[in-house]
Amino acid sequence: MAMNKIQNIDDNIVADVAAHIERLITDARANVARSVNLAEVITKYEIGHIIIEVVQEGEERAKYGKQLLKGVSEILTERLGDGWSVETLKKCRKFYQIYSVNKIGSTLSTQLPIEDSVYTVDRIQKSATSSRKLDEISPFTLSWSHYVVLMRIEAEEERHFYEIECQKQNWSVRQLQRQYSSSLYERLALSRNKDEVMRLSHEGQTINKPDDIIKNPLTLEFLGLKPDASYSETKLENAIIDKMQHFLLELGKGFLFEARQKRFTFEEENFYVDLVFYNRLLQCYVLIDLKVGKLTHQDLGQMQMYVNYYDRYVKQDFEKPTIGILLCKEKKDALVELTLPKDSNIYAQQYALYLPDKKLLQNKLQEWLEEQEE
Repeated sequence: MAMNKIQNIDDNIVADVAAHIERLITDARANVARSVNLAEVITKYEIGHIIIEVVQEGEERAKYGKQLLKGVSEILTERLGDGWSVETLKKCRKFYQIYSVNKIGSTLSTQLPIEDSVYTVDRIQKSATSSRKLDEISPFTLSWSHYVVLMRIEAEEERHFYEIECQKQNWSVRQLQRQYSSSLYERLALSRNKDEVMRLSHEGQTINKPDDIIKNPLTLEFLGLKPDASYSETKLENAIIDKMQHFLLELGKGFLFEARQKRFTFEEENFYVDLVFYNRLLQCYVLIDLKVGKLTHQDLGQMQMYVNYYDRYVKQDFEKPTIGILLCKEKKDALVELTLPKDSNIYAQQYALYLPDKKLLQNKLQEWLEEQEE
């Protein structure tokens, strides 16, 4: 009788129970992973704290810092196994040097047992116990691998920007490395005015108006197309579709892909938009046309017609005006300004099939900021 009752249980009930348990297990695993990551970051911070504030206190001890790290590394490796090289200890030291001042500041420094007495084992033990306090007030939200990448960024404003974006966008370490290598900070900064550049390091990338989504240039190295090879617009479009996840990451925040070669009919004639996206932050359609040659005024006029059609026949009342982007290999700003009205909501954006020269962009940004100051 009991067996019959079990066999008669509704399949939906079984599925619901299984789904609920699955969520509990998944959440538990995620919490464990977060706890492990936080524990590692706090531990590395504490190691840096011991090296800087306790062991290397004073000029005399600083003289034998290299010997100290080498000796500590050998002992830790013997007792704990691999993973405690001199290089790792140096990274811990650098981590504390950067984040004890720039991120944690006085709040954390008052929690740490820094005294003017002579170095003793007791001081290190007191320092280690502060990790429990750190767990309660820890400002760290990323993994140690993220911070290893961030510590390579010398400019404080740029480092803050990438850290904020990692937190907001939940970037993996690989995505962080790619965005840094593609000079995302410089490309966004060069598309903005001075005040907005300052906001990047405090707020990250904010999407409040159409030109907030523009980068200079858009970097498409992940498509695998060779810059010096000939290719058609169809081939470029197919490559983007094949790498849509990467393309969405490069476009930025809030983009949703709707269609390729989206057809609409007007006056018994068919027209096709290469790529149609929707940006949920701006609440508007974003139309992209691909151009592998030099941008012409006819291309601009065609995009103006596409945008007008969407605004008049597709856009709903609560949505913002449609944005048009001509993604081109080459453009002339004078032609764009002469062809389009100022309030057209259409942008000609260049793309590159290779990662930009970071040093060149940094110098260009510095020159631009100096011009703004003048």
